[in-house]
Amino acid sequence: MDLKIVDQLLTTTRSVRKRLDFQQPVDLATLQRCLEIAMQAPTGSNSQGWHFLVISDAAKRKGLADLYRRAFDGYRQLSANSPQLQENDPRRAQTLRIVDSASYLAEHLHEAPVMVVPCIEGRVENAGVLAQASVYGSILPAVWSLMLALRARGLGSAWTTLHLMFEQDAAALLNLPATITQTALLPVAHFTGTDFRPAKRLPASNHIHWDGWGQRRGI
Repeated sequence: MDLKIVDQLLTTTRSVRKRLDFQQPVDLATLQRCLEIAMQAPTGSNSQGWHFLVISDAAKRKGLADLYRRAFDGYRQLSANSPQLQENDPRRAQTLRIVDSASYLAEHLHEAPVMVVPCIEGRVENAGVLAQASVYGSILPAVWSLMLALRARGLGSAWTTLHLMFEQDAAALLNLPATITQTALLPVAHFTGTDFRPAKRLPASNHIHWDGWGQRRGI
């Protein structure tokens, strides 16, 4: 296994927004292969309760995009009123770019040739932490695997969740049973350019704890 290729894939797979090519169609056979790969991800107790809704119908894509835009308007107002990061915080400039690209996605989401809505069997909003962790831990690794498989084949995606503010409306649009939980909404399209780079992150040492919270170790 070529670790350089693996590391590059893992460190440069981004949520793509402005660089999604909404004009080029997505080969559904390729998307299906990526979904098959995604379902090799870990799943709690081997439950395999995942479901992926592939939305190519224009009316349903528009319906989901309208829900996303409604939620984004509220998100944008909250972001405008939230405390600002310090000037020397590397996340400050990134946050401004993310808000700008998110605004672009909100305006153009309906143009994505395909959307994928990952779902999981069961409802845990009123359950304890263990049940929630088990359910979401059985679908989110598969979604990340899907994003990696797409990227390896020249397809971009963006992990979004804002439409879940109107989850019931989306469920009605997609004819989802009441026992199914939606976990994300991914627009899928070819991307432009190939110059994806690792993102600027806070130092990893700030977030690694050895044998207990706050225990640091130099290696």
